[in-house]
Amino acid sequence: MVEQDVAAPDSFLFSLSTSQGEISLMAKRDWSPKAVDRLYHLLLEHYYDSAYIFRVQKGYVAQFGIAAHSDVSQYWRKHPIPDEPVLVSNRKGTFSYAREGKNSRDTQLFINLDDNPKLDTIEFMGLKGFPPLGYVVDTDSNWGVIEKWNGNYGFGPAEEQEEMYKVGNRYLQEKYPDLDYIISTQVVKPTEEE
Repeated sequence: MVEQDVAAPDSFLFSLSTSQGEISLMAKRDWSPKAVDRLYHLLLEHYYDSAYIFRVQKGYVAQFGIAAHSDVSQYWRKHPIPDEPVLVSNRKGTFSYAREGKNSRDTQLFINLDDNPKLDTIEFMGLKGFPPLGYVVDTDSNWGVIEKWNGNYGFGPAEEQEEMYKVGNRYLQEKYPDLDYIISTQVVKPTEEE
């Protein structure tokens, strides 16, 4: 297991190979240092490999981050990271950790599929906003892949997260068989870009 207290690079590119194709993303440590450190460690551990993209609400967000195996998800769920302020707006293409209360960010990420400035300031469970930690590299091919992700189930699967945590991928495969998923992840390289 990768040491959890080692800082991530200031910025780095990583890829998600999904059931609809590959996308590239950039993480920016100065936007949300604790979140980017966590993401870096999870990517090096291949935590997101085989994880389902269980929430796709067209024109809003796409969310993923519950591991394929329940024991892995349960471990990280018990080790959240501290809250941080929103320093960058939730514009189209940025991605943020989901959270459900104070100091509850753990592994679930969402990509903004449109500009969502309300997510910068919304009061939710005693907290203000969702701090972005990076962005999808803005290319037609990346957006072409994201636009193919199955949104037919909408928010439905997201309402059943407890079952996902208990059972893992098997639950989604049985109940929502047409969801897209992440095949594998890779940290491409640290970068001084932007």
